[in-house]
This record gives sequence, structure tokens and C-alpha cells, in this order.
Amino acid sequence: MPAVRRAELSERITRYLLGLSEFAAARTLLAYLSFGSEYDTAELVAALLTEGKRLALPRVDRAMRGLQLFHVTEIETQTTAGTWGIREPVAERCSPIGREEVSLVLVPGVAFTPRGDRLGYGGGYYDRLLRDWPNRPPAIAAAFALQVVQDLPTSPNDVRIDFVVTEDGVLQPTP
Repeated sequence: MPAVRRAELSERITRYLLGLSEFAAARTLLAYLSFGSEYDTAELVAALLTEGKRLALPRVDRAMRGLQLFHVTEIETQTTAGTWGIREPVAERCSPIGREEVSLVLVPGVAFTPRGDRLGYGGGYYDRLLRDWPNRPPAIAAAFALQVVQDLPTSPNDVRIDFVVTEDGVLQPTP
């Protein structure tokens, strides 16, 4: 997708995300910093910080095969290119944040189904995070409509998400 089109569609997705009642109600949001041809999270993250929301970002812990969560207030000074070149928090410049503090999760992925199935990047990091989360808050994916497909291969370890938000609107999966 050309960069101009990706930016245009990302802006539309961001408007839908910010209009969700779940976003309005959330105090602390776990998001991610996009890379490559993903939905661009920059405008969303900036809006969250401007609105006074608490922003949590994940840091990959490859040894534990998990994600550590950190409270970030300044993207430029508190993040750096980490695992796979994705910007993530610098542990020494941020404070850890507990999962119990998070009231909404923005989940990345390669593809999604209308049922909430998700194809990630293959490491299982988000599936483990979501599966092992007591009283998990809503998990929302922001994706381009072309990433929504009818079927994906799934396994018992895969965790479904609660919403998929595209440039065309909000898909709330039904079982």
C-alpha cells in the first residue's frame, strides 16, 4: 500500500478508535508503536498522551518469551528500536506497569477474521499475554480492511480479540 494511502486510512482508523466508548472510558491503554506497513499508531498515541491517558507500551523479553509493560510519557526519549527493529520502551527510562492497571489493549496482527481470530507475527507474545491475563480488559485490533479475511488457521493457544477497527468502521465479532 502506498505510504500516502496508508496514512490516509490510518487517520480514519484512528478516528474510529478514539470514538469508541471503550477508549473514552479507559484510563490506561496498552498500545504499541507500529512498524513497516502496519496501521500507523503515531496519531493515536499522540492523542492518548494529549488527552491525559496513561500509555503502556510493551517490551519484548525474548528469554521469557513474554511482554513486559512500561508506562511511557515521552515517545522520543523513552523508546528505542528493540527486538526486530520495533520501537519499545527503554526499561531504565520508564516505570513498569502492572496488567491490572490496563483498561484497554490495542493488539497488532497480520490478519483478522470477523469472528475475532487473529494471525500475529508468529511469536505468540500477545496470545500468551492475553491468555494469562486475569480479568482481561477489551482487546482491540486496528487494521486495514484488506487485512480482514474470512478464515485463518487457529490453534487452541490463539486468543480471540473483542473488536476489529478498520477504515470502514468497527467489527464486533459474534461467536
